Amino acid sequence: MHTDHYAPTTTLPGLLQRGRGQGALIAAEDRASVADLVYGCIRWEWRWDSLVDDRHLYLARLIRDLDLPLAPVVECLSGDEDTRYRATRVLELLALAGSEEAREALSASAPEEDEPTTRHPVEDPYPDRDNASLLALLRDPEVPEGAKVIALHSLSFGPPEPALIPLVPRLGAADGTRQVPYLGRAVARLAGQAVPAAREWAASEEDWLSWLGLGVLAAHGDESDVPALVADLERCWVNRDWCGPDTLARGLARFGPKAADAVSLLRRFWLSTPHSYERPAYLEALAAMGAAGTAEAYTESLWDCEVRARLLGVEHAPDRPDVRTRLAYLRDDPMEEPEVREAAGARLAGPVRS
Repeated sequence: MHTDHYAPTTTLPGLLQRGRGQGALIAAEDRASVADLVYGCIRWEWRWDSLVDDRHLYLARLIRDLDLPLAPVVECLSGDEDTRYRATRVLELLALAGSEEAREALSASAPEEDEPTTRHPVEDPYPDRDNASLLALLRDPEVPEGAKVIALHSLSFGPPEPALIPLVPRLGAADGTRQVPYLGRAVARLAGQAVPAAREWAASEEDWLSWLGLGVLAAHGDESDVPALVADLERCWVNRDWCGPDTLARGLARFGPKAADAVSLLRRFWLSTPHSYERPAYLEALAAMGAAGTAEAYTESLWDCEVRARLLGVEHAPDRPDVRTRLAYLRDDPMEEPEVREAAGARLAGPVRS
């Protein structure tokens, strides 16, 4: 299981690595062979982005619901810092659910408290500059990138500044691979004002500028921009660019069935992405387009690792006995996020949907 690549999404290891609800459902039918796969997801980091992708509740539920021994998880507490963190988070949830063994393991491994560190705020060297002065800094090719970052930071928290638009193509970082930090936030404040220029940016051969333009079109473009958004979604699929297609998905969702050309791609991303944080955006886009199979996708999402996916499932999964059983499980599980418990309780307390 421990390689540099995810297992195929059609396999149980691949489903578990991605935190897909289908993986939990299959695991419940194959308890004998699933233990090592679950422990492997704790021993090794499979999240595409550990800052935003969830897995801990998903794994803790598998261990509890399949009645798997805790000893292999406890052993991970003696591993490296990252492994220890993953094991700790899982054990904390199991302790919350009433596991005395998890509670004792955490107590025995609790580290000494570190001395708090004092953080000194970074001072803005240009606190009194108006927009005209900030724009002048951005126009000057001799101004170092650090100063441009500060100027863009100031612009990104002020009123929209249309004079920034013609400067955007010149605000790539020195290595040419990315934009200067805070440029995207400053451009976002322009909303629809940036759309005409964004169409030109989207066609750029510079990846950072093209992506910035597509982001503007996804948020504020019109129906004429759908082909460009679909084309870039296809490019992401071909190149296996897993970080960011959710931006395109949310943009295409605005057009509903008029963006139906994207359905096949969106379904593939929903099934395959290792970046579980993005999965809810693909599901919402598929639903907005009226794609077939969304009812079952919503049902699977009740077992998903991502809280936003579970919330979508709670809201939209069809009324069936298996769905209501799962809703009661989510409502009553002390490990579950409060907003999911509340939403599941409200759904169950409401009228049965036809």
